[in-house]
Amino acid sequence: MKLVCQWLALVGMGIASAAMGADLRVGAVFDRGGKDDQSFNAAAYKGLMEAKDKLKVQVKWVESTDDNSYEPMLKAFATKNFDLIIGVGFAQTEAINKVAAAFPKLRFVLVDAKAKEENVRSLVFAEHEGAFVVGALAAMKSQTGIVGFVGGMEVPLIRRFALGYTAGVQHVAPKTKVVTNYVGVTVDSWNNPPKAKELALSQYASGVDVIFAAAGASGIGVFDAAEDKKKFVIGVDSNQNGMKPGLVLTSMIKRVDLAVFKACEDLAHGKFSGGVQSYGLGDKGVDFALDQHNDKLITPTMRAKIEGIKTAIIAGKIKVPDYYQTKSGT
Repeated sequence: MKLVCQWLALVGMGIASAAMGADLRVGAVFDRGGKDDQSFNAAAYKGLMEAKDKLKVQVKWVESTDDNSYEPMLKAFATKNFDLIIGVGFAQTEAINKVAAAFPKLRFVLVDAKAKEENVRSLVFAEHEGAFVVGALAAMKSQTGIVGFVGGMEVPLIRRFALGYTAGVQHVAPKTKVVTNYVGVTVDSWNNPPKAKELALSQYASGVDVIFAAAGASGIGVFDAAEDKKKFVIGVDSNQNGMKPGLVLTSMIKRVDLAVFKACEDLAHGKFSGGVQSYGLGDKGVDFALDQHNDKLITPTMRAKIEGIKTAIIAGKIKVPDYYQTKSGT
């Protein structure tokens, strides 16, 4: 996909001309995990940096310290009339809605949740589909018949990952057991590697031989545990295969980078619109990562089976359960 961004402006007597990319200002607020979490925030940061490098737009970003900081940080960008303001993470939903309502002429992006204001583009992903795929891979790779899941904050979004993962495991191996733990119930759960490592070590000790870590920066602890015990781990959001080569079975990737970049492109071409934009297996908005770090871990037979599963999901022949559609997830 060619993503080319240029800012169109009306100058003089209504004549349209292209302004320099530097005239476009984009601001981003990252959640508690921070831009260096090597996972979700890192994917958004990658898209932001791509816009800066390729499109020559001006980029500013800040990292939140707690949930109460989202609104003032977003408002700070708005009062300076930034052309696009991006809130990274579902925890910013309320803050985005408030600030977007107060600045209806500005444009906003919310990643990982749905906003109600018309000037906000909500970027959401079919995490349950990607989790189903890596769950199937985990079941194929497991030698013990026990696999694990370590989530960050216990919220509907992460339960969506867990439900999809478990369904994928059971699709391949109905008798395989899935052990599930969460780092915690507060925002600190996204940035607590020691706790995640403790949970992972406990799972490995119980017989788990593959763990899917959907825990933001806390997931680093699961990777460390995998290295200690020489067991497999599955990354999330960004391609984390290179973090512990030979031990990362795969990563469930969410193309937050492309979605963020696309928002810049659409704004520059005067095509930006609010509303929900969804990304799933069908458009490779979610997928599993295969590269030089894990190509020897996934056999041709496994790859063929996984591709068949992906095709069946896209065609609707496999129905992946969605936690958001359950009574408890609404």
